[in-house]
Amino acid sequence: MGNLINEALSMGWMILATLVGLLIYFQVSIHDPAAKKRAVFKTFIGILAAFLILVAVANYKNNFYGENRLLPVSLVMITATTFVMALYFTNLAALLKIGGFMFFVAAFLSGYGNWLPQVEGGFPPKEEKLDFSSMTPQQLADEGEKIIFGGIGQNKVQGAIGKGQCPLCHAFHAGMLGERAPNLLGLPERAGKERLEDPKYSKGNPAKREYADKEAFPGSGTADNGQEYIAESHACPSCYVVAGYGVKGTNDKESPMPKIHKPPISLSLPELAAVDTWLYVREGRDAPSFEDITKSYEKFIPEADRPKMQEDAPKAASALMADGSEPVDQIFAKAQCVACHTIPGIPGATGTIGPKLEEGTNAPLRIKDKEYKGMAKSTPEYIMESIVEPSTYVVKPFPDNTMPKVFGQKLSAGALKKIVDYLSQVKAGAPPPKIS
Repeated sequence: MGNLINEALSMGWMILATLVGLLIYFQVSIHDPAAKKRAVFKTFIGILAAFLILVAVANYKNNFYGENRLLPVSLVMITATTFVMALYFTNLAALLKIGGFMFFVAAFLSGYGNWLPQVEGGFPPKEEKLDFSSMTPQQLADEGEKIIFGGIGQNKVQGAIGKGQCPLCHAFHAGMLGERAPNLLGLPERAGKERLEDPKYSKGNPAKREYADKEAFPGSGTADNGQEYIAESHACPSCYVVAGYGVKGTNDKESPMPKIHKPPISLSLPELAAVDTWLYVREGRDAPSFEDITKSYEKFIPEADRPKMQEDAPKAASALMADGSEPVDQIFAKAQCVACHTIPGIPGATGTIGPKLEEGTNAPLRIKDKEYKGMAKSTPEYIMESIVEPSTYVVKPFPDNTMPKVFGQKLSAGALKKIVDYLSQVKAGAPPPKIS
């Protein structure tokens, strides 16, 4: 681009010199006074036009790589030049006017574009790999908060959800909604003083447990302290189920919580250490060291089952619960819909915290409900609206704000479409659709 502009400038000087020569020639060679006057005037206009074009090109060159917004000035100068020349060079007037109009449009568009707030381009900053083991407790806690809630300072925002998906079921502050699982406020203290002392926990003797799982894996045993209890509850949720939070129909013998070191969540041991550190630090307690927390998880997670840190994975991909490539039953599982809703045809979807999802029957009736204030006109539109904006219409007797409002950001368009397509076919009393 720089070479091209330099060549244009050189050519402009040549044209200007040629026109000056022509002016001198006309003054000498033309004897008719009237013709000589017209020739001199047109030559002067040509010299002026060439000079303006030369200045316009120079302005373009000087400001092309700058941060100011003077580039459109060059186009304005060329536009003015062409219209002036059209007045005096009648045999080329049509061509000059067309060219002038094109430059005018270009100047307008360029000026509007330069008027808008500018964003500096360039390559994105290089992402640094996180070394959890070298972080201070506060740094580790910050990373834990990001994993749980999606960002620092989001822990008090109802519905904020990070990679760990913990807020889908748990509350972390007094008064916050979390009916699917125990409120984790004060967990570091309760873990050692209440949970381990519960006779049903069967500390030191897993064979006496009456839960779905006796141990996290054969020979792992039980927790000996509060931190080990937290690690075990993450690695083996059905080794001990808090009363009232078991899967419906299991008499609190089985937990609806997935093992978070396995798909779909798959937190690594360093990430789990960050999560646990936040649970301590946010309450003003001294957290166990990174090494001690990691060892507590190694007790309950065999080496072969320990997921690796996905340091090179794109952040956007890791933020999604489902990207749409999965079968619809896996999408429901990854989004934890199965923990709250009964969904015919979807294995494990027996939740009762939210309404039964027979939307092929329910959606048309709810759209006609006089209390419905949404914008949906069809079943697919209603389903999409209820996922993205669940408070638009709240099914009675379920309370508002129970369902998170983040699925529009946490599920890809493909994943949402699969959910909508499936639920649109689910009708009361009819066989469920096949899982594609």
